[in-house]
Amino acid sequence: MKNISIAVTDDDSLIAGLLQDFLNNSEGYEVLFSASDGSELIAKLNDSRQLPDIVLLDLKMEGMDGIEATRHLKIHFPTIKIIVISSHYKHSFLNFMFKTGASAFVPKGISPILLKQIIQAVHAKSVYFMEDQIACMQEKPAARTSRFIINDDADLSEREIEVLKLISMQKTANEIGEILHITGRTVEGHKNNLFIKTGAKNIAGLVVYAIQHDIISIDLLPRI
Repeated sequence: MKNISIAVTDDDSLIAGLLQDFLNNSEGYEVLFSASDGSELIAKLNDSRQLPDIVLLDLKMEGMDGIEATRHLKIHFPTIKIIVISSHYKHSFLNFMFKTGASAFVPKGISPILLKQIIQAVHAKSVYFMEDQIACMQEKPAARTSRFIINDDADLSEREIEVLKLISMQKTANEIGEILHITGRTVEGHKNNLFIKTGAKNIAGLVVYAIQHDIISIDLLPRI
């Protein structure tokens, strides 16, 4: 089976080196290169013969930080999935990072074994949520001011809601088409409309929207 290819971006050379060594010594993973900030990451991506499947990205770095780098990658390298790994892990960053295009946002203190599982989940399903993030997103409406709201004014059709439910369950376009008896192209059309209406930038953002608006039960979210 093909290795999951990875780029590591962190201005702490020790952490970047440890991550690179750990993943390269783990079966099924290959670190293509490391970078010290967003600018170096982009330069190496532009020069690389092979793009990574996933970028592990620090949030706060000297030079171009993780937020600016995420925005750039989603425009110029949209196939790359982004996992933000930060010592500045806070719930207040969660919604913003998903709206800019990150697939997962995790603290640097997580175990190496869990990190590998998160990489696998993002590679396969394009999204991963920490348990505390899920708990925060399912707060009751009375606590709405503390929730992470993505475009609360979207007006979705019944078909778009059906597609959103299945996307949140990590069904592929073909699987959704078979379930709803529509073509894969029609599914992609509904997905594009969902991105426009909800303001989400990726699958993670759509899942956040679905949870916040009680379109999907938290119990139906795939777990590692």
